[in-house]
Amino acid sequence: MSSLIETLAAELERPRELSARVINYIGGTYGVDHDAVGRFLVDELPKLEDYELDLILSPVFTPKLAHQAVFADLLGGDSVPREQWPALIQQLAARPTRAQLITDDGRAHSVPLREVTLERYVHRLRLDATIPESLFKLLDRTPPIGDRPMLKAVARRAVWENDARRNILARYLAASTDRGSYRLADALDLLSLVESHKPASVDDLVAWIPRRQEALQEQINVGSGPKPFFSGHAEELHGGERDQRQQADVRVSAKENELVFLNRLQEVLSS
Repeated sequence: MSSLIETLAAELERPRELSARVINYIGGTYGVDHDAVGRFLVDELPKLEDYELDLILSPVFTPKLAHQAVFADLLGGDSVPREQWPALIQQLAARPTRAQLITDDGRAHSVPLREVTLERYVHRLRLDATIPESLFKLLDRTPPIGDRPMLKAVARRAVWENDARRNILARYLAASTDRGSYRLADALDLLSLVESHKPASVDDLVAWIPRRQEALQEQINVGSGPKPFFSGHAEELHGGERDQRQQADVRVSAKENELVFLNRLQEVLSS
């Protein structure tokens, strides 16, 4: 437990840049001048109500998958039951654990973290998740070694708690490793796909892929229609750099990338 507390404190105390959106929110909500935001963080932030504090700090203390990976690697196949979380949060508050908040002038501002922020962070780390032994063995033989913390975080996501759905991940890892076609980006795209569409099983996903491929190809064919302008004047009339056709190009590119991924996934799951 001590190593978990130390890792939690280290992650919480690493420098975090405040986005322009957060800084603007502070300025607009509390009437703080741009160059006074740092002073506000140190002098006024600790005085705010919990709900106010959460609104300000939630964007920087909501852990993403990469942050979950740190703890997935630390815990391995173990888990931390929810009934132990309040004690973790109290220990972190008592240290005290101090955030290092970076404003857009590059300066760091040290602020003690209250339980409302610590609770948000701890509750979203999936500390109570587990990885079945058979899947854990697959993860431990998937190259390269540097990908394994992220893969463990992927494997601990709630969407895999159903055995039939978990077999999708297991099938992908086993087949792609055997074929030499494993890619971390594909594993992350697979997680996103399953969390979005929630296929019931490998067979369900394999049956869905051709329908999605066909729909994507139709959308790509329709969306790739616009031709370049013949003159700068015509381009300016259509908004110049604000031309919505550029946004359409980005969407088409995203669909093309998804189609390529689905082609690879289909080959792996069908092998």
